[in-house]
Amino acid sequence: MQVMKFLKAAAVALAGGLIALGATAQTFPSKNVSLVVPYPAGGSGDYFARLIQPEYQKRLGQVMIVENIGGASGAVGVQKVLSAPADGHHELLGTPMDLVLAPMALAAVKHKPEDLRLAGVIASSSLVLLINKDIPANNIDEFIAWARKRPSVSYGSSGTGSLFHVVGEKFAQSTGLNMVHVPYKGGSQFFTDIVGGQIDIAFWTLAGPTLGLLKEGKVKALGITARETHPMFPELPLMSQHKLLPDFTYDLWLGVLVPKATPDAAVATIHTAISEVIQLPAVRKGTHDTGAQSPRVMSQVDLDKFYTGEIERYRRVFTSIKLDPQ
Repeated sequence: MQVMKFLKAAAVALAGGLIALGATAQTFPSKNVSLVVPYPAGGSGDYFARLIQPEYQKRLGQVMIVENIGGASGAVGVQKVLSAPADGHHELLGTPMDLVLAPMALAAVKHKPEDLRLAGVIASSSLVLLINKDIPANNIDEFIAWARKRPSVSYGSSGTGSLFHVVGEKFAQSTGLNMVHVPYKGGSQFFTDIVGGQIDIAFWTLAGPTLGLLKEGKVKALGITARETHPMFPELPLMSQHKLLPDFTYDLWLGVLVPKATPDAAVATIHTAISEVIQLPAVRKGTHDTGAQSPRVMSQVDLDKFYTGEIERYRRVFTSIKLDPQ
């Protein structure tokens, strides 16, 4: 009799626990959602976080708080998300630079890109090959011919291990040019120097301040790293069409990620909300106004494949150019 009472009580407790677990999964989100931007306020990541914020939180049914946590090429913000409970309430707005390249380029960065799962892509931007306007070249062949007559060519980036650095190294490797890397801590000084001729070239996003410099003729553009022509600059050739640069395609995408252990139900909720938000006319306009592109909507299965493919691709590129961690 005593045994039967014990078994009955255990069964009731187990059922209660399962119901509670099910309720927790079904009620996500049950509190405010934090979206960590791993860079200081005022940058492009912050802009896109606040662009999607009103409609994203409306669909989640909870307040979404944008947190700007800069430091260590994005690693401080990434670690903040990874250290929080993996329940969907702590999300990251990340790019290949802070997710994949930073762990390979910086010895102090300990996270791995596989520690996170991509739940949606917000926007993407191609890179453009910019050169100082006084360089006597109007296409890639003319630039290579000019560069080969010089001891070296200087190129700028946003820092060691950034996508701009890695793509610059890959360009040097593919063309056989002797190129000297000049890292910058911010975009303002970089733009000042390429306009003034302190550096010769750079790969940079075809968005933001780059658009104004091109339209005003303060720099020249020789090509883009996209798979398709840019709607604002249809005359710019695809760099991958050059004989020395096959498959030279690089997009700086921006996505919402969560820790890998986040329940599938929570990931599905986040994915559905993002998929709806990025299709809204106001969000698309806000994206295109910066020069960035609105992504196509992908299923979660396709997002998982895309993210895995990006990790593998950038690791191959990083290995091929033989950069040592700093």
